[in-house]
Amino acid sequence: MTYSVYILNSEKLDRFYIGFTSNLEKRLEFHLNAESHKFTSKAKDWEIYLKIECKSKEQALAIEKHIKKMKSKVYIQNLKKYSEMKIKLLDKYS
Repeated sequence: MTYSVYILNSEKLDRFYIGFTSNLEKRLEFHLNAESHKFTSKAKDWEIYLKIECKSKEQALAIEKHIKKMKSKVYIQNLKKYSEMKIKLLDKYS
């Protein structure tokens, strides 16, 4: 089974959402149709900003936690801009 860390972006909220999944298409559909109690229900314009393919669930969880811990919009933008950052994350948590 393949796991991915994904980052969604909402222009309306000017926010990112970070998560991990084994089925990105299904998970994106879930976020777009989220109920009112979910964070992602605050907007309907979520788009995939970045996807990182991982070797295992443990690696995906560690990378998701790392990105969330950074609490930085600039860090997320740099992850997309500089592919070597993504490679370093995959190496660090392999």
